[in-house]
Amino acid sequence: MSGILEGKRILITGVLMESSIAFHAAKLAQEQGAEIILTAFPRPSLTERIAKKLPKPVTVLSLDVSSEEDLAGIADQVREHLPTLDGIVHSIGFAPQDALGGNFLDTPWESVATAMHVSAFSLKSLTMALMPLMQDGGSVVGLTFDAQLAWPQYDWMGPAKAALEATNRYMARYLGERDIRCNLISAGPLGSMAAKSIPGFGDLADTWNHRSPLKWDLNDPEPAGRGIVALLSDWFPKTTGEIIHVDGGLHAIGA
Repeated sequence: MSGILEGKRILITGVLMESSIAFHAAKLAQEQGAEIILTAFPRPSLTERIAKKLPKPVTVLSLDVSSEEDLAGIADQVREHLPTLDGIVHSIGFAPQDALGGNFLDTPWESVATAMHVSAFSLKSLTMALMPLMQDGGSVVGLTFDAQLAWPQYDWMGPAKAALEATNRYMARYLGERDIRCNLISAGPLGSMAAKSIPGFGDLADTWNHRSPLKWDLNDPEPAGRGIVALLSDWFPKTTGEIIHVDGGLHAIGA
């Protein structure tokens, strides 16, 4: 039996560790029949090392999504390995330390601007940079952390994720005519590298121990990876502008 991504070609960002959601998305995508290519920044060598744990060998390209020069050259670099793309996974988020950990009211604009550029605007800039390879449509999937609420310690990554969610909706509006779907997975907290960079992350994550209807495992990124693969597949042919929660159901539960 063939996989749900049989014949698809997918570019995946954000494979930093084996605990990364993007790593599990890459692993599952290969298992489901896709050819994949990875991008990494700032240390492609780290991603190359982690990529050796994937089921099949994969090319890793260096890409800084905040660099116009890098974005201008990425389609040609990908084309050397894959002639077209059917999907993009945007698993990129960054905020300087002074934009996190309770410093919200004192964070300077320069740090906020960095968070917005890397975490939200890059969904649009990355997609448009790869548009020449998506002439037959496809699926763009990003990762968010529920931006409807103000979380402890998360600070300016919250507004950055809110911007990401709005960007996703506008991309769905404008790219629908090209048969490109744009959706997000809103994952619960996981013990990834990104999470560990947030001061007081344990306090935030502890909420899931008390309020999540489904038991939540901080050390299991696979459910979020499965959500990404499902949205990349043809099983959601008319779904766009959507946010799919893979968070144990906590988003639906009050106090």
